[in-house]
Amino acid sequence: MIDPLSFRDGMSRLIGAVTVITTDGPAGQGGFTASAVCSVTDDPPMLLVCMNRNSRQHNVFSGNGVLCVNVLTADQETISRTFSGAATVHERFQIDRWSVLETGAPALENALVNFDARIVQTIEAGTHSIFLCGIVSVRVEPEVHSGLAYYARKYHPVAAHRPEE
Repeated sequence: MIDPLSFRDGMSRLIGAVTVITTDGPAGQGGFTASAVCSVTDDPPMLLVCMNRNSRQHNVFSGNGVLCVNVLTADQETISRTFSGAATVHERFQIDRWSVLETGAPALENALVNFDARIVQTIEAGTHSIFLCGIVSVRVEPEVHSGLAYYARKYHPVAAHRPEE
């Protein structure tokens, strides 16, 4: 068995899209920055989100049963830092503009894409919960052509190649 530090160092070499995961409902409002998001299947449309069970917000997400995966653009690093830092939940939602889609979870209005979802199953694995999420709506920002990636413990802009017209 390898030690956790070696594993984390190796995982830092895995490029991941930067997302802010949000929720709202009877258990309250919540949000955190995550790169542990992955598609599961497109029929039916599902993705997974991993969340540490020791997080103060874990019960909020579990209790609400809904979430929105907001995929950040290259210009939204500040939003990622705010949602991963010591800001209160209220302070986190004071930056930028938010709306709601079908589930009522906050959707960042100018995100690269929003995946509005219901948590359909939770799997416990080590220190984390894996939320399997059924997608109920998707909003894509057509005018944005660059995303935000996390690699080697740093943020990096990623621009889509656009062929010459």
